[in-house]
Amino acid sequence: MKDALHHILFDLDGTLTDPKEGITKCVEYALHKLGIGVEHPDLLIPYIGPPLYDSFVHIQGLTHEAALQGVDFYRERYRTLGMFENNVIPGVPELLENLRNQGFSLYVATSKPTVFAEEILRHYKLDHFFRFTAGSNLDGTRSKKREVIQYVLDQNDIPAAQAVMIGDREHDIIGAKACGVPSIGVLFGYGSEEELSAAGADYIAPTVEETGKIISRISSE
Repeated sequence: MKDALHHILFDLDGTLTDPKEGITKCVEYALHKLGIGVEHPDLLIPYIGPPLYDSFVHIQGLTHEAALQGVDFYRERYRTLGMFENNVIPGVPELLENLRNQGFSLYVATSKPTVFAEEILRHYKLDHFFRFTAGSNLDGTRSKKREVIQYVLDQNDIPAAQAVMIGDREHDIIGAKACGVPSIGVLFGYGSEEELSAAGADYIAPTVEETGKIISRISSE
C-alpha cells in the first residue's frame, strides 16, 4: 500500500520568493570587492539556488580561500539589504494557505543559512505557514541540499515516502532523490524543464496553480 502524502518541503529562492535583485546585487558586490568585474547582472542569475560557496568555485572558478572570502563579502551586503530585495512569487501565499487548510504539514528546506531564511519568511509574513525551517549553518556546514532535506526528515520524524520536495533547481531534485523523497520541479523559478527533468524530477509544474493540482493528484493516488 502506498504511503499517503502528509509532508511538503519547499525550497525558498525561486520557489516561494523571487530573490533575483538581492542575490545578483550581493554577488556583484562580493566579486567587486575581490577585484572581479561583472558585465551585466543577469550573468549572475545562475547563482540563484545552489550553495553560494559552490557557485563561487564552479561558476566563477575561485580558489577555496577566495570563495570563502566571497561568501563573507556577499553576506556583508545581504544581511542588511539583499535579503529584502526580494518578492513573494504571486499565488504562493494562496497555495500555502490551501495546503495547510487541507491538513498538510509544510516545511522549508533551503541551502540559504537558516537565520536568513527565517528572517525572510518573517519579513514577508510567510513564516506562520511552516512547521519547521531548515537551511545551512553560517559556518558552511549542512550546505548540501540532501543534508538539509535529511535534517528536516530527521528532526520531524518524517518517513521519506510520506513527503514531497518542491524546488526550481536541479540540486533540489538531486537532493530529494538522495533522501528517497519524490520531487516536483517548478518552472516559475530559475531552472529549466530540461534541467529539472535531467535531474530526475518526478513531476514538473509550470505554474503555482499546477503545483497545487499535482499535490492533490499525488495525495489521492
